[in-house]
Amino acid sequence: MIRKALRDPLAHFLIAGAVIWGLLALRGEPVDPADRTIVLSREEQAALALGFERTMGRPPTDAELAAQVDRWVREEILYREALRLGLDQGDPAVRRRLAAKMDELAGAEVETSSPSEEVLRQWHSANPDRFAGGGEVTFEQLYFDSQTAALDASGDREPSGMAISLPGRMDGVTIDEVSRVFGAQFVGEISQLPVSDEWQGPLPSGFGWHLVRLSKRSGVAVQPFESVRDKVEADWRNGTLADRRAEAYRLLRDAYKVEIE
Repeated sequence: MIRKALRDPLAHFLIAGAVIWGLLALRGEPVDPADRTIVLSREEQAALALGFERTMGRPPTDAELAAQVDRWVREEILYREALRLGLDQGDPAVRRRLAAKMDELAGAEVETSSPSEEVLRQWHSANPDRFAGGGEVTFEQLYFDSQTAALDASGDREPSGMAISLPGRMDGVTIDEVSRVFGAQFVGEISQLPVSDEWQGPLPSGFGWHLVRLSKRSGVAVQPFESVRDKVEADWRNGTLADRRAEAYRLLRDAYKVEIE
C-alpha cells in the first residue's frame, strides 16, 4: 500500500511541500501566521456576484454565491501553495493567466460603472439581434474550457469538444430556454450568428467557450427595452469591456518593438 501511495502524484505534491517547509525550519525562517490567513472582503464577494450576473444574466442565489466563494477560497489556497513550490516559473498557463489579469485591469472601471438610461437605450437600438425573443432556434454546440482550446479546434474540419453535462444539440427551443441553460451572454452572441452548416465561434457562456452550428432560426422578434433592461446592461458591459481591453492592448503594443526570427 505504501508503494502505491508513493506513486500517487498527490503524494509527490505533499512530500515536495513538506521538504520546503523543512528547509525553511532549518534556516530558522518561521511561518508567518498572516500568510496563512485568507480574507475575502465584502467588495470581493460583490465582485464574485457581479461576475456571475454578467455571465448568467441574473444575480446568484445564496447557494450559488456560496459555491462561488468556496471556489475562490480553493483557488486561493492552491495558488499560494503553488507559489511556495515555485510552480509559477516558466509555466505557459501562468503566463496566459497573468495576461488575462492585465485584460481585467484594463476593464476594471467598466466593471463598477453605472451606464445611464440613454446609453443603454442606444445600445439596445444599435444591437437589436442581441435582444431577440419569442422565436425558436436549433443548434449544436461543442464545449471547451478555454478560448484558446476553442480557437484551436475551430480550424478542424470536424472539431471535437470536451465533456460537460450540457446538451450537445437543442432542437426548436426558445431564446429564453437557451438563456436558462447557457446564460444571457451566450444568447447575445448566438443571436448574431447567421444560419450555417459551418461551426462558428467561439462563443462565451457561464461555463466556458463553445463552437456553435446554428441550423435554424424562426420567428425571432426584438424585445422591448423595458423587458430586457438587465440583459441590455450586461451586454453593454461585456461589449464595452472588450473595446476597452482592445484599446489598452493597442496602446501597449505600440510601445513595443517586436522581432520575430
